[in-house]
Amino acid sequence: MRKRILFRSLSMTSKLIIANVAVFILALILSIFVKNSLDFLALKPSDFVRGINLWTVVTSMFMHAGIMHLFFNMFSLWFVGRFAETIIGRRRLLYFYMISGIFAGIVFALLSGLFGTGIGEKIFGNLDIAGVGASGAIFGLIGLIAVLTPKNRVYLIAGPLIAIVLQATAEAIFPDNVVLTLLSLVVTIYIFISIFSLFSFNQRTMKIALPLEMQFWLLPIIAIVPLVIIGLFVPLPIGNTAHFGGLIAGIVYGLYLRNKYRKKIKLLNHYLIRQ
Repeated sequence: MRKRILFRSLSMTSKLIIANVAVFILALILSIFVKNSLDFLALKPSDFVRGINLWTVVTSMFMHAGIMHLFFNMFSLWFVGRFAETIIGRRRLLYFYMISGIFAGIVFALLSGLFGTGIGEKIFGNLDIAGVGASGAIFGLIGLIAVLTPKNRVYLIAGPLIAIVLQATAEAIFPDNVVLTLLSLVVTIYIFISIFSLFSFNQRTMKIALPLEMQFWLLPIIAIVPLVIIGLFVPLPIGNTAHFGGLIAGIVYGLYLRNKYRKKIKLLNHYLIRQ
């Protein structure tokens, strides 16, 4: 009885994080006993456009490529999701999270599946490389907040993103190099240190993560455009088209809510600016 009450008292954001972690663990266990089980859970554009394994547009939302991928996404969801939940409520957060994640997956699959060959691969991704992760849904929440509270101040943790780009660049220039293993370890350690440094509440320590303060409307632009440009020259393990799809869903829903609840949104922004 107490466990049920405790679970009900959790925020929807916390429940979504628990769901993502649980699916990640179950997928690892399943992969041990069932060969190629991930092929039936990850979203592969070439299969999707042919009408094969269409359910993966949902299952891929809760799948992650590794512990770092899971950790980084859940860290982002914790901050973005909690703020969005205070604005739109628990139920709307759940519905919108699912809808934006599915829409992001469809955009990713269609763009990659239809245009992911030749030069199009650099922009839309390889049609035979499957996509997984909650980032599409998270970018939906980012787009929503960017429309509802555009002038709210937020920090972009630039350090880990720069480290990931540098690692991908090194792998592209020096493939199969022994040093890459050490570099991967260094990047992983740095990302963990960067994230935990934010909880120190010490200005000097927080600088390790290279936090960039900006208004929320600028966050999705900074988080997507530079990576798209870099992706033209270096293959990055980032689904920019899924992020874009989620962002579009967030903007559309945000505009709907902003128009429907004009007075409430105006009061909310007035309160946030005063803070």
